[in-house]
Amino acid sequence: MIHELKKIFQVHETSAKASLKSVLATVVALDGSSYRKPGVRMLILENGYTVGAVSGGCVEKEIVRQTASVFSSGLPKIMTYDGRYRLGCEGILYILIEPFDPEPRAIQSFWENVKSRAAMNVESYFTKQDSVNLNYGSFLVFGKDRFSVHGVEKEELAFSVFRQTLEPCFRLYIIGAEHDAVQLCSLAANIGMEVIMVADPREEKSIENFPGAEKLMATTPDVFPAEQIDEYSAVVLMNHSYVKDLHYLLTLRDTRPFYIGLLGPFKRREDLLNAFLEKCPDTADAFLESLHGPAGLDIGAVTPQEIGIAILAEILMVARKRVPLKLRDKQGSIHSDSL
Repeated sequence: MIHELKKIFQVHETSAKASLKSVLATVVALDGSSYRKPGVRMLILENGYTVGAVSGGCVEKEIVRQTASVFSSGLPKIMTYDGRYRLGCEGILYILIEPFDPEPRAIQSFWENVKSRAAMNVESYFTKQDSVNLNYGSFLVFGKDRFSVHGVEKEELAFSVFRQTLEPCFRLYIIGAEHDAVQLCSLAANIGMEVIMVADPREEKSIENFPGAEKLMATTPDVFPAEQIDEYSAVVLMNHSYVKDLHYLLTLRDTRPFYIGLLGPFKRREDLLNAFLEKCPDTADAFLESLHGPAGLDIGAVTPQEIGIAILAEILMVARKRVPLKLRDKQGSIHSDSL
């Protein structure tokens, strides 16, 4: 996921200033089942610090041990990990371990890509066997620009290749500034969403009031920059004010977020929609279908934290086109097609 790669770049840039080398570990292939799918990554610094994970915690210790030779030789390697005898996941992981030292242009391109909310691609070249090879490695692809993460000049076509497209981070606009909005902000940030808080200027809030938020917009519906909302965005209206929520719905009518959550009971939603449609009778069906109210899945949530979990569960369900189901009742793979 792109939010995990963002953290990897942040830690690498900080460690590079301290002259600490970095090694990147990527699951590039899987035979059978595992805790996570190919495309997950972790970064290991030469002082032993790690960021990210490729499993539930069992594989990481072995990866750290295997990085010693990569730090000393500078040569990439493939590590296989047979979980059938150690994890109970019934799968064999193939993990590419390589020096992580992207050139400055690659780092700049990465952050420009993140800022522009464009998709990017990663290609990793390897063979499915325990081995060391200078030509193993990953490339970051931004449109026509390609960058090796450790200096390989070109891809080796004789190798297997794992290709991954990373879409922009989910961005969550939380419109409201009460205690429940704070809890939702923190929970969303912890699962990697870019959280933007929207509060009325008269509430005199600061970014420090919302742990995990990337930005605070002190604004009103009339001047809210609705054009910034894209198809990777979700919005939750939780002003605890019928009038404010109606004004924001009117402001959002020409946007296309994949999810708009309405806090409050069924009757409040119906009242909002009736008032909204009186003013905007020609609203596109796609916009109306994006409305979810009362927001959240029915998990018996009571506290603000539990309500936040219920809302985030519904957002992920909609984003990944899933139907609520207990995993014990599900046949086949439990993983989403999205990482």
